[in-house]
Order: sequence, then structure tokens, then C-alpha cells
Amino acid sequence: MRGKTVLITSASSGIGHATALKIAGAGGRVIIVARDPEKLASTKAEIEAAGGEAHVYSADVADMTSCDKLVSQVVKDHGGIDVLVNNADCSIRRSVHLSYDRFHDFERTMQLNYFGSLRLIMGFIPGMVERNRGQIINILSIGVQVNQPRFSAYVASKAGLTRGLHW
Repeated sequence: MRGKTVLITSASSGIGHATALKIAGAGGRVIIVARDPEKLASTKAEIEAAGGEAHVYSADVADMTSCDKLVSQVVKDHGGIDVLVNNADCSIRRSVHLSYDRFHDFERTMQLNYFGSLRLIMGFIPGMVERNRGQIINILSIGVQVNQPRFSAYVASKAGLTRGLHW
């Protein structure tokens, strides 16, 4: 990871936080993204206290304008990225049977989990292709393989990223 620039969404907690710490610890330059500036500042301080390098960007991955601004600013500041870790997600625990009148659950979940991730992929991939290198990691769910009940919207949104884009 030494010398690689790695952008991680939802990096202020959970899997994203742990990933940021590991990559920074391995010598990667991490770009941590989340909505909460205070949590991001705390994660950045933790990474830097351990001797790592972190850059903070507050963005809402569910908002396409926010995604576009993030891509533009990161490219301007860093010239692009080597690795994109799409970790941000939203999970709604409700079966289809209980969702007949809740189409908005599917819209909200797809907006963040699928369209937000795809927007970042489409924003960063031209630079990766131009440099002939790059990696995209989509954090998914075991629910995609086992078709977990009560997570219809979540599993559907994550399943869309399993097929990926081939370049």
C-alpha cells in the first residue's frame, strides 16, 4: 500500500474506519470520506497519531452533486486515486411483505448503496484508465449470497454492485 492513494467512503466508523487505519498503517495515503466532519477529524487524528497520512473530505454519497464535487476536489488536490473503497451504505430491515407502501425505502437504499457508489466509480475510473492502473472495492453483504429475509431493499442495492464494471 505504500505510496498508494486510497479513498474510503463512510470512513469515520465501522468497516470504513478499520480499513482506513489498516491502509494508513501499511503506508497508504488515505482519503477518508463521511458526512460528519467531527467524526472525520477524530479518525484523521487517530491515523496521524499512529504515524499515518489522512486527508478529510465531508460528502454525502447519497447526493449526486456531492459525489461530483468530491471527485472534482480529490482529483484537483491529489491528481486522482489508486483505490476506491465504496463502503458507505444504508440498511433497512423490512421484508417486502411489510414494504408494499414503502417504495421510498428502496429508492433511498438504492440512491446511496448503488447510485452513489456508481457515481464515484464513474467519476474516478477515467483517471484510472488513463494511468492504466487502479482498483475498485465495493463492500457488499453476505445477504447477496444467501438472500437474507427482511433486508429486501438492502440486498437488492448491494446485488447491483456484485457484477461490477469491467474495463
